[in-house]
Amino acid sequence: MKLFPLLWVLLIAAKVHGDDQVAFFEAKIRPVLVKQCYECHSAESGKSKGGLMLDTKQGIRKGGDTGAAVVPGDAGKSLLVAAIKHSDPDLEMPPKKPQLAPAVIRDFETWIKAGAVDPREEAGNAAARPPVDLESGRKFWSYQKPQRAPGSIDAFIQSRLKENNLSPAPEAEPVVLLRRLCFDLTGLPPTPEQAAAFSMEKLEATVDALLASREYGVRWGRHWLDVARFAESNGRESNLTFPHAWRYRDYVIDAVNADVPFDRFITEQIAGDLLPAKSDAERARLLTATGFLAMGPKGLNEMNKAQFAADVADEQLDTVTRAVLASSVACARCHDHKTEPFSMEDYYGLAGIFKSTQTYYGNWIDSENNNHGHLIRLPDLPGQFIPKPGLSAARVQQLKQELAKLNADEKEQQEYLLKAKLEGRDISNEYHKILTNAIRILWTRGGVEGALETVDDTGRSLPLCMGVQDAKHIADSPLYERGEISHPGKLIPRGFPRVIELKCRAPLQSSGRLELAHWITSRDNPLTARVMVNRVWRHLFGAGIVRTVDNFGYSGGRPSHPELLDHLALRFMDEGWSMKKMIKEIVLTKTYRQSCQGRSDSDPDNLFLSHASKRRLDAEAIRDAMLAVSGTLDTSRRPGSLVAELDGQSVSLIGFNTKLPQDLDGSRRRSIYLPVIRDQLPDVLEQFDVANPNLVTGDRDVTNVPLQALYLMNGPFVQAQAAALAKRLTQEKSTLAERVSQAFLLCFNRKPDAKEQKLAEAFFQTHAADEPKLLEAFCQSLLASAEFRLMD
Repeated sequence: MKLFPLLWVLLIAAKVHGDDQVAFFEAKIRPVLVKQCYECHSAESGKSKGGLMLDTKQGIRKGGDTGAAVVPGDAGKSLLVAAIKHSDPDLEMPPKKPQLAPAVIRDFETWIKAGAVDPREEAGNAAARPPVDLESGRKFWSYQKPQRAPGSIDAFIQSRLKENNLSPAPEAEPVVLLRRLCFDLTGLPPTPEQAAAFSMEKLEATVDALLASREYGVRWGRHWLDVARFAESNGRESNLTFPHAWRYRDYVIDAVNADVPFDRFITEQIAGDLLPAKSDAERARLLTATGFLAMGPKGLNEMNKAQFAADVADEQLDTVTRAVLASSVACARCHDHKTEPFSMEDYYGLAGIFKSTQTYYGNWIDSENNNHGHLIRLPDLPGQFIPKPGLSAARVQQLKQELAKLNADEKEQQEYLLKAKLEGRDISNEYHKILTNAIRILWTRGGVEGALETVDDTGRSLPLCMGVQDAKHIADSPLYERGEISHPGKLIPRGFPRVIELKCRAPLQSSGRLELAHWITSRDNPLTARVMVNRVWRHLFGAGIVRTVDNFGYSGGRPSHPELLDHLALRFMDEGWSMKKMIKEIVLTKTYRQSCQGRSDSDPDNLFLSHASKRRLDAEAIRDAMLAVSGTLDTSRRPGSLVAELDGQSVSLIGFNTKLPQDLDGSRRRSIYLPVIRDQLPDVLEQFDVANPNLVTGDRDVTNVPLQALYLMNGPFVQAQAAALAKRLTQEKSTLAERVSQAFLLCFNRKPDAKEQKLAEAFFQTHAADEPKLLEAFCQSLLASAEFRLMD
C-alpha cells in the first residue's frame, strides 16, 4: 500500500533499525570510523597502517601490531580508546589532527563498555590462506584471465536462480521501469509527459535517447569522479583550494558523453601528456585529463622535499591501482603485502614511475604550504573560458619588481651569513631577525610567483590546468626499509606488479607512465575490464557482482556470478570498451526489468537477483530531482567553479566569506557543479552520503539517520524547493484537486489513489483559509517522503 503523508512532519521522522545497540553503533560509532579512520585502516583505502584494519568486526577486535584495538566490555584495555584520547604520544589517532571531541570519546567508551556490538561482516574468506606468493596469487580468481562461456546475461542469472530454487520476479510496470531508467542513466526523474508517452515498445528508443542526452554524461561522469577522488581543495592540515580542478570535472563529463573507449579514457588520465595530439584543442584535453593524478590530498606543510615527493607518489600509485585494478598495492610500501601477492619490489617499481613524474596542482608557498605546486599552461583556444579576470600591465610590472627585490634581499642575506661564517663572527643574537626575514621573503615571494604564473606580461589571464608531466630527473626508486626515506636500500627498476603476467612488456621510456597505461589497459590484463563492468553493474543494480567493488583481492568479496562477470568483461572489450553499449545491453535485459516483488527469505540480500532491489537515490539525484519537479533546475553547464572564483583561498577562510551561501549551494544547476571542498561539503550532499573525496569510492555508504530527517524538515534548500513546487502547481492548475494530482505526477510519476486523495482533502480543510501555506507544507511532505527518494 502506498503511503500518503497527512502531516509532513510525521513523514520525515527518522526510521530506527534493529535494537538500540546496533542503532547506537550506526549513529555514533560507524560514522566516526568512516570519517576519521578508514583512510588509513580499511580495505576500501587499501591501507592497514600498523597492521590495523578498522572496517570490520574481526579487524577492530584483533587489532594491529600493538594489540587489540577493542576489548568488548573493557574500555581501559582497548587501545583504540587510548589512541583517540591521545594518552600515548606514540599512539595518537587520527594522526596529526586535534583530539576528537570529548563527546565522541565518551560514545566510544560507552559502546565498548556495552559489549562493542558491531553488525559489520567480513568481506573476504578469513578461513583460507592468503595468496601472498606469486604462484598462489596467479591461481587466485581475479588474477586469471576471463574465460568465455556460452550464454547471455539473463541466462547466467536464470541458471543461478534455478540452482538456488528461486524464481524471477515479474516485469516492473512501465512507469516504474521508466523512472528507474531515467534516474540510472541521467540522475533525473521523468517528466509527466515522458511517463505518459512511454510504453515497453519504446524501451530501446528511450534508452538510446537517454544515453544520447547531455545529462547522461553528468550522471555517469559523477560516478567516475567518485572513483577519481575529485575535489577542489587539498584537505588535510593545509586545506587550500584547487581553483583549476573544474577543468578535469568538465573533461570527465565530456569524455563520458562522447563515449571515449574506456581503455583510452584511462590512458589519457595516466599519460595524456605523453600521447600525440592532432590539434591544440586535443592537446589541451589530454593535458587536462592528467588532472586525475593531481587531485589527491597532499601534505603541503611537509618540510622534507623527499618525503613530500614519496607521499605524493604513494597517493597516486594507490589511486591508480585501486581505481582501475581494485587492488591495494600501496599496502606494500613498508612490507610485503600481508594478504595479497604484492611485494615491496612491486610497490617501488611502480613508485619509481610516479616519482619520475612532476605533479602540478597550483598552490604556492605561504604560511600553510611549503611545496609550490605550479600549473600546466594550456594552449590558447577560441572561446576558451578563463574565470580569473587578470591583472593590469602596470600591476604585472609592479609584481615583477617586487619579485626582483625579494630575490635581491635573499641574496643579500645569504651573502651576509656567508661572510659572517668566513670571518668567524658570532651572530647568534641576530637569529630571530634573520629567520623572520627569511620567512617573509619565502612567503611573500610564493604569493608573487603564484600571481605571475597565472598571467602573461600584459596581465591577461592564462588558461591553466592541474595535471602531470614527466619530471626533469627520471630515476628508479630505492626500496626504503619500513617505507622510511631515511633508510634507502637497493634501487628497484621501474616496472609493474609481477603477479599479472602479460605476453609482452615494452621497455620503459621516460617516466614509464605511458607503458603503465598500456599494461593496465591490455586485453590480457585480467582486472581492468572486470573491475569496470562490475562498477557499472553496481550502479544499475545497487550491488556489484563482486560486492567489494574497490577490492578484487583476497580480502575482498568473491563474485556471485563469476561466469557472468567474465562474460561482461569480454563483451566490454569486444565492443571497443564502450560504456554506452555495455549499459544499454544490461538495461535491456529481463533481469534489469524485474519488479521489486518476490523477495525470498532464502536470499535476503538478493545475491542471486531474483527481483529488483529498492535503492535510495544518491545525494546528487535527491537534490537534482527536487530542482526538477519544482521547475527551477538549470541543466546548463556552470562555467568554471565557485572555487575558482575564490582564487586560491584557504578553506579556513571560506567560512568567513559573507558572499557565499551558508551551505555553499546558491545555484540551481546540477549537483555535479557544486563545490567539492574537502571537509566542507555542501549540506545537501553531505547529509545523504556523498562520496568521501579523500578516497577512491566505487560504492557509497547508504545511511538512514536522524540528521537526514532534520535536514528535510528544516533545510532552507528543501523549503525553497517546496515553495517553488507550490508556486508551479498554482500557476499550472486551477483547482486544489488538480494541484494534488499534478504534485503526485511530478514527484512520483503516478496519480494519488483514492485514499491519498481523501487524506489530502482532509489535510487542506484543517486550515482552509491558509491554503498557500498548506500547499507548501504538502509539497514539502512529498519531497521529504521515502517514495520520493527511493527507486523501485
